[in-house]
Amino acid sequence: MSLFQPSRAQQGADIAVSFEFFPPKSEEMEDKLWTSIAKLEPLSPHFVSVTYGAGGSTRERTHRTVHRIVKETGLAPAAHLTCVEATREDVDAVIRDYWTAGVRHIVALRGDPPSGIGGAYVPPADGYANAAELTAGIKAIGDFEVSVGCYPETHPESASANADIDMLKAKIDAGATRAITQFFFEPDTYLRFLDRVRAAGIDIPIVPGVMLQPNFKGLKRIAGLCGATIPVWMDELYDGIEEDVRTRELVTAHVAAELVTKLADQGVDQFHFYTLNRAGLAQSACALLGVKPEAVATAA
Repeated sequence: MSLFQPSRAQQGADIAVSFEFFPPKSEEMEDKLWTSIAKLEPLSPHFVSVTYGAGGSTRERTHRTVHRIVKETGLAPAAHLTCVEATREDVDAVIRDYWTAGVRHIVALRGDPPSGIGGAYVPPADGYANAAELTAGIKAIGDFEVSVGCYPETHPESASANADIDMLKAKIDAGATRAITQFFFEPDTYLRFLDRVRAAGIDIPIVPGVMLQPNFKGLKRIAGLCGATIPVWMDELYDGIEEDVRTRELVTAHVAAELVTKLADQGVDQFHFYTLNRAGLAQSACALLGVKPEAVATAA
């Protein structure tokens, strides 16, 4: 039974979901990834994205994963692509390869430096300097759908919130048609950001990024690096369940579903789940929201 009051989000058909995966590092992780993809495909996600590691460290694994999704599933893949440590010639070759393979959606990101989140970013001398330049480069090669990142609590390296919005405008001017947010946990964080971008004349979809990370210590570390706020109530919610994996997963699914429910009640109808290749958690959160194979079949 849902812990929430009935809402339009729980009707399932009123919202569209998409899922993010990361490419596997080992045979065991590859099995887990494809099991996750098989479990989530029946939910008919709008698209599924595949990440690119810091410094392009997962470049080849990302490519192989995206190509396999195209060949073996009915899903629409969105390939992450970054500027880090790559020449324009190399990046352009990847873009052309995706087009030839049938990929029509790219998530264009500046990318994290090789040292990881929080490290110093140095634009490649012979590459794309940022996501706006990368977006323009993608659109010059093919009529791709391009999604970009945005930051409700401001990118840690931005001079100001206004500078952050100016960069988002530059990405849109270059051809971006959707922005996916960094994760956050309070509905008002997103709603205030949405008000700011709409006031700035930005009218593309701003899709909330919803985190599914049951390892709370790991979540706090990542949040600290990327400037996302962890509310006090979350600290209290996870307190004392560090060793109870099942309970942490249940709590994580409910936290995510409640966030989506509150935003859907404000008219938000698209959500991007950062799955960490955990199909069970994504299934649980979606089931709480009424997004499940039966609901999809009924709607069809």
